[in-house]
Amino acid sequence: MSVPSSQPPVITARGIGTRFGHVWVLRGLDLEVARGEILALVGGSGSGKTTLLRQMVGLLRPTEGEVRLFGEPLRSGNALADRTLRRRFGVLFQQGALFSALNVFQNIAFPLREMRLLDRDTIHDLVMLKLAQVELKPAHATLMPAELSGGMVKRVALARALALEPELLLLDEPTAGLDPDRSAGFVRLIRELHRQLGLTVVFVSHDVDTIAALAQRVAVLSERRILALGSTIDVMAMDHPFIANFFGGPARSRPTQE
Repeated sequence: MSVPSSQPPVITARGIGTRFGHVWVLRGLDLEVARGEILALVGGSGSGKTTLLRQMVGLLRPTEGEVRLFGEPLRSGNALADRTLRRRFGVLFQQGALFSALNVFQNIAFPLREMRLLDRDTIHDLVMLKLAQVELKPAHATLMPAELSGGMVKRVALARALALEPELLLLDEPTAGLDPDRSAGFVRLIRELHRQLGLTVVFVSHDVDTIAALAQRVAVLSERRILALGSTIDVMAMDHPFIANFFGGPARSRPTQE
């Protein structure tokens, strides 16, 4: 018989409502993300999945409700506590969002230098470690973003997101723009980092193959709420027009995690 964990969920969203002008995108949304899981947020255009992802890291305030990370509010009013909380998560934005005027090394080093606590040699060693973790070579450190392929941009951005050794990793369309081989390789990398580092991962995706290969649970956003929540196979088996259209067929037609 397992012993219940005393640790709070990594993410707790309660009563989330988000309004832009007179239009409610989310309303009465509740969601919990457990430590160590990989959760996919899926939905149609305008369903609020990226909005919810941004609210999970405090880039956007919900109109109603509250998001907590590791049991703590995103904005406690204590600057030190809020800064400490922000170091516990990393974000990979859809297009990588690398600084175009900085090379690969400088992009990855940026959050480490912002801490103002580490010496030059330590930062160098940590950047080289992060490059290795995302399967890039030391020689790539001097390249500029304009010299990188789409797959390399994703890996550099991932290395930067991991720079502060976060416990929570959030990914916005992690395989968007990649060809099938590079997409599969990036999914394998995320799965391996999840295993090695004990990460909790939340990602937004519209790619069914990525969802099926990576997610342990899927949260479907539709009708301004979480329409369905469960394993990929269980969600795909639900009798709902949006789910049937999104996944495009029965669960057995798609690959799942090994």
